[in-house]
Amino acid sequence: MLSVLRVHLPSDIPIVGCELTPYVLSRRPNKDKSVISEDVPESAPVDGYFLRYKWYRIQSDKKVAICSIHPSEQATLQCLGCVKAKIPVAKSYHCSPKCFSDAWQHHRALHERAASVVNENGNDEEEIFGRFNSTGSGVINASLTPSQSSGSLANGTTPLYPAAVTQRSGGETWFEVGRAKTYTPTADDIGHVLKFECVVVDAETKLPVGPASTILTSRVIPAPCPTPRRMFSVSGVDIPGHLDLDGRLSPSGTFTVLSYNILSDAYATNELYSYCPSWALSWTYRRQNLLREIVGYRADIVCLQEVQSNHFEEFFAPELDKHGYQALFKRKTAEVFSGSINNVDGCATFFRRDRFSHVKKYEVEFNKAAQSLTDAVVPIAQKKTALNRLVKDNVALIVVLEAKFSNQGVDNPGKRQLVCVANTHVNVQQELRDVKLWQVHTLLKGLEKIAASADIPMLVCGDFNSMPGSAPHTLLALGKVDPMHPDLAVDPLGILRPPTKLTHQLPLVSAYSSFARMGVGLGLEQQRRRMDPNTNEPLFTNCTRDFIGTHDYIFYSADSLTVESLLELLDEESLRKDTALPSPEWSSDHIALLAEFRCKPRTRR
Repeated sequence: MLSVLRVHLPSDIPIVGCELTPYVLSRRPNKDKSVISEDVPESAPVDGYFLRYKWYRIQSDKKVAICSIHPSEQATLQCLGCVKAKIPVAKSYHCSPKCFSDAWQHHRALHERAASVVNENGNDEEEIFGRFNSTGSGVINASLTPSQSSGSLANGTTPLYPAAVTQRSGGETWFEVGRAKTYTPTADDIGHVLKFECVVVDAETKLPVGPASTILTSRVIPAPCPTPRRMFSVSGVDIPGHLDLDGRLSPSGTFTVLSYNILSDAYATNELYSYCPSWALSWTYRRQNLLREIVGYRADIVCLQEVQSNHFEEFFAPELDKHGYQALFKRKTAEVFSGSINNVDGCATFFRRDRFSHVKKYEVEFNKAAQSLTDAVVPIAQKKTALNRLVKDNVALIVVLEAKFSNQGVDNPGKRQLVCVANTHVNVQQELRDVKLWQVHTLLKGLEKIAASADIPMLVCGDFNSMPGSAPHTLLALGKVDPMHPDLAVDPLGILRPPTKLTHQLPLVSAYSSFARMGVGLGLEQQRRRMDPNTNEPLFTNCTRDFIGTHDYIFYSADSLTVESLLELLDEESLRKDTALPSPEWSSDHIALLAEFRCKPRTRR
């Protein structure tokens, strides 16, 4: 007879909106008693038996409040100022006086923003702060995993059915909430323990055989949600509706571009990010949190880095397709990587089908360029050494898009508006300065060829693993590198000589440097304090316990595009005291960059 050997959950803490799929180990009723982890559904029984699953919610007569800072802890105190300001009650709870004290600088911002919104706009705080409710996570509460009422529940592949009260005992009520192996906690489950039940069933009689295997979860917690990031106009005036990014529509002639290193699950280990709770580091949690954030920005073009192949195919492509995006992907080459090909990450570019159409795709494999380079300039005796240094599997994805909008007017009727978008992830090893610079130079030379063949604006996005002022950044921003730049001292293969060849003719400018050129205003002054005055770049886009600095950029062609607005930068106060990334609120160790551009009217040549 089929028997269940073991049942356990992959995550310590259940979170609203994040799927729970227990690991069920069973033994087949054959001669060798083989052990399997695959599902045994009613539609495919094994020797006349299948597995039946049920989920229950335990509701106690005693209400339990959850700490807004540490959602795995029970609250012991409440901020009365939140209650008076009509900030949603979930934000008012704290687990200890120290918790409240440590979070005060961040918490006070909620009060100040609530007050400023009322003073400036006359809006009800609840209207503005409603997005901070317990079901949200990320910038926008997109309807990805909506809470359903207890009267009509559906989870997994189970059809709608009434929730059943199965037991009342000792001040507790047990509700049946799911009949599939996978269950997604809803807002109704917050603060409650869930019970998973697995039982072997006779396929003929439909009756259980033997005792059920069960497991209890800890209390369900709400998905943490950070304060939404605002868009700032280059004119110094906040964009109308900046607290509601999901409701913004790009005006005619403008479009938005997002660049974001989302942190591959293969790299998100407890060893590297020991400060992040294990439940917040799990992929089942992070993928939903990242999706909410990405969808919430409503960018017309999305450039993601560190996207695993299987996650692109199974999650991001189909999920973003639901929101109107077409997807393109370039996986890293695998000469260096050993292991499952599904774990190899790459660059993924998405664009809104109602705003752009796909014209052409170019794939840049720096390994192929390395092979060509060594064949041409490296002596045979040094070829193996050269390849060992240059072959690092990094890639770039270049996409040419045609806009379905225009601001050209009657002077250019029927004129196509093309945009070329490069998405790349440059080598991470800091000691390989020559390799980083060579990869960036190779990419720029490829983009120059595209620019020479068409009158086309350029966008160069990605994680360049290069600090502002480094040789790769200087080449991108200035079009050349000073021969005396210290990075050029690292060139054991001689691939950077002569330094005069390290140039390009593309009129590229960093989008976020626009903050330094903006007008006046309290918000803009705050943003400038988050910029490096020497390089006009953000103080950081990558923040871990071991490193804080800027590696991510959006460069654009200044002769054909203008920056209209930028997504605000985070600061240490926004990330809370002593907190690094990733965190329960932000699911990557990088922060997203978002810029809005306008195509300049083109003159006839």
